[in-house]
Amino acid sequence: MEDMDYLRFIHNIFEFNDTAPAGKPYVPLSIKHTNKSPEVRLPEIQRKPRQLLVDVLAFCLMPNHFHFLLQQRRENGISEFMRKMGTGYTNFFNQKYQRSGSLFQGVYKRIQLTEQAHFLFLPYYIHLNPLDLIMPEWREGYIENTRSAFQFLDSYRWSSYPDYINKKNFPSVTQRSFLQDMLGSKPEQEQNIVEWIQRNKLEDIEHLILESPEV
Repeated sequence: MEDMDYLRFIHNIFEFNDTAPAGKPYVPLSIKHTNKSPEVRLPEIQRKPRQLLVDVLAFCLMPNHFHFLLQQRRENGISEFMRKMGTGYTNFFNQKYQRSGSLFQGVYKRIQLTEQAHFLFLPYYIHLNPLDLIMPEWREGYIENTRSAFQFLDSYRWSSYPDYINKKNFPSVTQRSFLQDMLGSKPEQEQNIVEWIQRNKLEDIEHLILESPEV
């Protein structure tokens, strides 16, 4: 609904990625606006070292859904992480907006990745999702202005993409070493993404997306 809701969700990604029970949901978040772009800051909290449930390889938040690329670190790590995320954020949202009941439709969906190419193409898809807000035609293999597209993606704060192009955004939320070498530098990622879109290869991962194209 607003920036603070996105910030709370991202804070929860960090906070709930731990085998320890979630503590009191204290979220002293801030947004510092500059002439060029807003800088988003997560709180610095003194804590014991986390025991991660999962590696968050990539993520993207959209107005009515989200995407994760996860690698679990321990048995049932993904299930426990998603349970904590769903419960924690729903409780926050319901209390804030004085509503009750479920927030997301149904249970979360997941598919195991088994092919190396998927580890490249799925991050592209996840990071391209925000283009649905300004250039939905990318799903049909066409982008009229690639410069504007990447400027938008570079500045879209609710995604792991900025951190993958060395633009500090939420670096503590993701574990990027596994994918960084495959994705390459910012120019390499942009070139590969454009070629992937132009080849209209979205169909190659449709069975992994778990959503209809118009969502």
